[in-house]
Amino acid sequence: MAYNVEKSDAEWRAELSPEEYAVLRQAGTERAFVGEYTDTETVGTYKCKACDATLFSSETKFHSGCGWPSFYQPVTDTVEYIEDNSHGMQRTEVRCANCGSHLGHVFPDGFGTPTGDRYCINSIALTLETPSSM
Repeated sequence: MAYNVEKSDAEWRAELSPEEYAVLRQAGTERAFVGEYTDTETVGTYKCKACDATLFSSETKFHSGCGWPSFYQPVTDTVEYIEDNSHGMQRTEVRCANCGSHLGHVFPDGFGTPTGDRYCINSIALTLETPSSM
C-alpha cells in the first residue's frame, strides 16, 4: 500500500530510537505495564510517533488492565487493519494509515465500551499532545 509518508529503512532508523524502530517498523511489542501512557488519564490527542498523524483521543481511552494503553475507537480513518496470524493466534494488527507503522492490535473484548473493541496500542508508538502543548 502507498502511504502519505514513505521513507527508506535507513531514514526510519535514523529518526527512531532502536526501541521505537523495533515496534513501529518491525511490528514488535513493548513489555506490558512499562509504557509511558499505560495508566495516564491526561487529556489530549495521541499521535503516531513516526509521522505525527492523529490517531486516538483521550476521550476514547480506558483502563482495560491489559498492560498497554487501550482505546475503544480511533479517530476516523486514521488506522488500517491487517490480518495477523503470527504466534499461533488470529489477531487484527493496527497500523497508522498515514505511514504504515505498527501500533498494536484490536480485539473484540472491550466490554462496557461503546464499540465493544479494545485497541491495545504500544505506548512507544505514540506521542501525547495535550491542550497546553498545542
